[in-house]
Parts: sequence; structure tokens; C-alpha cells
Amino acid sequence: MRTADATPIGAQIQIKGGLAKGGLAYTDDVAARAVQVFVGNPRGWKLTPGDPRQDEAFTAGCAERGIPSFIHTPYLVNVGSPTEATVEQSIASIRHNLLRGAQLGCRGVVVHAGSAVGEDRYEAALLQLRERLLPVLETLPADGPRLLVEPTAGGGKSLAATVEDLGPYLAALEHHPLVGVCFDTCHAWAAGHDFTVPGGMTATLDALTATVGPGRLALVHANDSLDECGSKRDRHTTIGAGSIGAEPFRELLAHPSLAGVPVVVETPSELDGSPSAGHARDIALLCSLRDSATDAGTAATDAGTAAAA
Repeated sequence: MRTADATPIGAQIQIKGGLAKGGLAYTDDVAARAVQVFVGNPRGWKLTPGDPRQDEAFTAGCAERGIPSFIHTPYLVNVGSPTEATVEQSIASIRHNLLRGAQLGCRGVVVHAGSAVGEDRYEAALLQLRERLLPVLETLPADGPRLLVEPTAGGGKSLAATVEDLGPYLAALEHHPLVGVCFDTCHAWAAGHDFTVPGGMTATLDALTATVGPGRLALVHANDSLDECGSKRDRHTTIGAGSIGAEPFRELLAHPSLAGVPVVVETPSELDGSPSAGHARDIALLCSLRDSATDAGTAATDAGTAAAA
């Protein structure tokens, strides 16, 4: 039986004022035990080198707090694109973010699975993924950050939306050992995984493990959704306030595949005029669901032991 501490819960933190000055203050303010950051404009291509003093302080601050950190690449990245300029910029961005991740001591770098964009380009896009991204993976040090593929909501000829889609995606990358998975609850819901049916979250996570194998899941984005299951729309909302509801997150946090896997929220950060109260509220709620799931599991184990005796 794993303990509650095995699943650190945090947020996509705000870094106004710098990674360390703003980011660590925000981390403490929302009681985050895991953090995700952008190291540049999330909607642009510019590659920024960072501030060495802020970098050093951020890395040291995360280490002092015992907090794992992750980077999210810009939303524009799409290695499956039919446009060569987009592919070139995507590869450059992935390389840069992996380098920044190594500099900051991050555990992983998240990248959206991408899209084939045009009709009948799926196989060609997977081949392109293999030809362009595998050489990048081959240059990574074994102790550096892993590249974490995040399935998308399913629109625009997505290369991976359902968890089963990760099978051919990872095969295209020859199941490289430095490729992991980032599971986003809102994306999976939008792609058609129904968490509101009995055992729906458990079945999805079981299918994920069966598809990619144990140890590939490295990060979870815990987000509720403004839209219905299968909508293919990626609109996050506060945990428990959307169409997924709170209970599936308890089931998520009880699943054995999450042992030791950090969870971050990408939900609205503002609440009642406070710029961070929304994240603080969602982290506290998820911690409560995690702890109650752990307590229930312990009670069930104790009851089973007593019955056997």
C-alpha cells in the first residue's frame, strides 16, 4: 500500500519576476509539491537563454523543498506538421527546452503529441516523427530530463489522443527509453475516455499501462473540463466544477500507476480576486481526495487481513 506522500501534487506555476523570485514564491503560496513551468513564451518560437542566477536559485529552491520540476514546450510545437518551417522550429524548440530542463534539474519536458494536419497524412507524419525526433532523443544523456509525450484532445488529425493511440506513436520512436508519457485528464476526456461511468478512470489508466508499459507514465495534468466527453475541445476548469466532476480524480489518485508520479493542475489560478487562490484550492482538494483514497485502501487491506485471519 503506497502512502499519501507518494503522489506529489502541484501546479503550473506563475513565474512573474523570474523563475526563482516569482516562481518559488508562487509555489509556496499554493502549497505545491510539484511544479511545471514555461521557459519562454508558450505561444511563440523565441528561444530564451534564461538568467543564470535565477536558474541556480530555482534549481536550489526546488531541491531544498524536495519538489520535482517539469518544463512544458510551447503550444506551437508540432513535429508531425506538413510545413517544413514548423517542423524545423519544433525540433529546435524541443532541443532547447531539453537543454533548459537539464540546466534546471527538471525531471521531464512535456510536448504535445502533435497533428498530421492534412487528410491521409497519419502514416507520413509518424514516419516524419521517427526521422526528425529520434536523432534528438539519441543525443540525450541518460541522467537528463525525459521527453514526455502528452496526448491531445483529438482535434485536427491528432497523432495521439486516446491512450491507445500512444502505441503506434511510441513504436515510431522505437520505444526509446527516454520517452515518457504525460496524461492529461481533460484531453483524455475530450478524446472520448468516459471517467463518469463506474471504473472509467481505472479502465483508462489500465489501458494506458497496457499500451505503453509500466514506468512510462511520468506526469499527470489534473484538469476538469468545460465540455462533454468526446467533444475534442480542450477547455480546462476548476476540479469538480466541470463535466468530469471530483470523484474520478479520487479514482485517479488511487490507481497504482500513479505511485510516485507527480500531478500538476493547469486549472484557472484566480479565485475571489486572488491570483493564486484557484490553484491553492485545487491542490488542497486533490490532496484531500488522494488521502481519502489512501485511507480507504488501507482500511480495505486491514479488513481483508482480519478476515483471512
